[in-house]
Amino acid sequence: MVHIGATPLGGANPIRLQSMTNTSTTDTEGSVAQAIRITDAGGEYVRLTTQGIREAENLKNINAHLRREKYMTPLVADVHFNPKVAEVAALYAEKVRINPGNYVDSARTFREREYTDEAYAAELQKIRDRFVPFLNICKANYTAIRIGVNHGSLSDRILSRYGDTPEGMVESCMEFLRICVEEHFTDVVISIKASHTVVMAKTVRLLAQVMEQEGMAFPLHLGVTEAGDGEDGRIKSALGIGALLADGLGDTIRVSLSEEPEAEIPVARKLLDHILSRQNHPPIAATPSPAFSYLSPTRRKTHAVGKIGGGNLPVVISVRMDHSQETDPQFRPDYMYTGRGLPENRLPDTEYILDADAWTGAPHTWPAFHYKQLQQLHTNTAEKKFFFLPYPVLTEEILACLSTHPEVVIISQSTHANRLGEHRALVHSLMNAGIENPVVFFQHYTEEHTEDLQIKAAADMGALILDGFCDGIFLYNHGCIPHTVMDTTAFGILQAGRVRTSKTEYISCPGCGRTLFDLQTTIARVKAATSHLKGLKIGIMGCIVNGPGEMADADYGYVGAGRGKISLYKKKECIEKNIPEEEAVEKLIELIKANGDYK
Repeated sequence: MVHIGATPLGGANPIRLQSMTNTSTTDTEGSVAQAIRITDAGGEYVRLTTQGIREAENLKNINAHLRREKYMTPLVADVHFNPKVAEVAALYAEKVRINPGNYVDSARTFREREYTDEAYAAELQKIRDRFVPFLNICKANYTAIRIGVNHGSLSDRILSRYGDTPEGMVESCMEFLRICVEEHFTDVVISIKASHTVVMAKTVRLLAQVMEQEGMAFPLHLGVTEAGDGEDGRIKSALGIGALLADGLGDTIRVSLSEEPEAEIPVARKLLDHILSRQNHPPIAATPSPAFSYLSPTRRKTHAVGKIGGGNLPVVISVRMDHSQETDPQFRPDYMYTGRGLPENRLPDTEYILDADAWTGAPHTWPAFHYKQLQQLHTNTAEKKFFFLPYPVLTEEILACLSTHPEVVIISQSTHANRLGEHRALVHSLMNAGIENPVVFFQHYTEEHTEDLQIKAAADMGALILDGFCDGIFLYNHGCIPHTVMDTTAFGILQAGRVRTSKTEYISCPGCGRTLFDLQTTIARVKAATSHLKGLKIGIMGCIVNGPGEMADADYGYVGAGRGKISLYKKKECIEKNIPEEEAVEKLIELIKANGDYK
């Protein structure tokens, strides 16, 4: 357990929710007002940007003002680049976040450098010499710390030895954590974040294992950085954070949205409540497959059935029991399940699925079987079949049938309180039996609000995608959410899991006191100009702290360079600096066009 003011973290304590102000930390009134809004929304920690000594010292005034207002929410100072700022902040905040990538090491430059073992050891000693005095200040003031690693700000030293890898991110954290252990300082929280959900989840899994191997059990702070706004921010955050929470990892979460900070808390609450609803579920008997690697999962080997499985991208199946054909051409499902009959007017380039006992063998339609129709499955001659299969009824007979019917696509379905557990158990059983039929996951809901559906569906699919099990997604909702929204949600989940791209991807930060332009307005302008550029990745970053690093895998970047000034990037390279903000979106479009990426 870590002591953070009056709100301890870890151990038997509940999973905590938090957010971060986007005010200047020299603005006492504005920071207090925003901290109160975050707390009133349910936030249990409030983080504030702490760029310099003035900001660090003003934490005293912010803290005192909040306590006068009877708000006891612990404050967290967010420090980059300057150890002296962290030392001052430790006097006035209940927790201080430091970034191992820039606490002592210089900022990331993307230059390749060579370090001898002696030079590397000397750099580690330099970290120790600078870090231990800070720990002593924290001890004296009962201040907790967060060792917060960001994928976008790994130091050149770490990159030189480990590359831009999960192993490098974990080692960046462990260098500091080992010093904490040696100095008997235990009020430590750890975070390892990335805008890439796969990198984020894989790295946290690895960190948990490395800590266990070294006898450590520090609380974990989970988050997907630069997740964006709207449905993208919600789906990406729910997928990455939800996958880890489902495996019992995580003690506090922050959903980073490019919106007002208090808007993050209800989203985090819904996500957490959905995961916690599985607590104390009935056990699921299963045997893990030795072919599966939890720390380095790869896509499960399957043979292709038409365009499902094998080397194909995961598909989207949509329910159209009312025979509606309304779709967004950009998010048109690959298959439509229409139950016992076909719509009169069918869409071109779309395949249909009918119940097996209503199937007539019409072109571009395929039968769907329930497990009770096993005999029909044996005798049916269709070149493609869909077999709805709950894990509890998976028998040796069914496995034998599947082994002789490679044309069958399995639709994994579950009514268990822990559906994720049963879906995983089914796939592991197939792997143990050597069955290579593709698997599509059927997820059903009864939601009336789009946000609720997006959060729950993304959280339910997160681990299945990250584990490499997903050959398709089949969402069904018994409620008033339109078919088109169900389709965009399914495609959004696949894109958030980095397994299928269907639209422009935006990597945008949530904003903080360092943000150098109006983030929400700018994101809206950039999206309006580029949202049709399918497959392009565009980073929109408020400042330079994580900008070039977090968007290193983006095609183009729009980064705050100064008040009202923007720098534009192509990949990691800065192409043009200090563009007036009012011209920057047009300049971005010109850059995209000049490189032949504007369609």
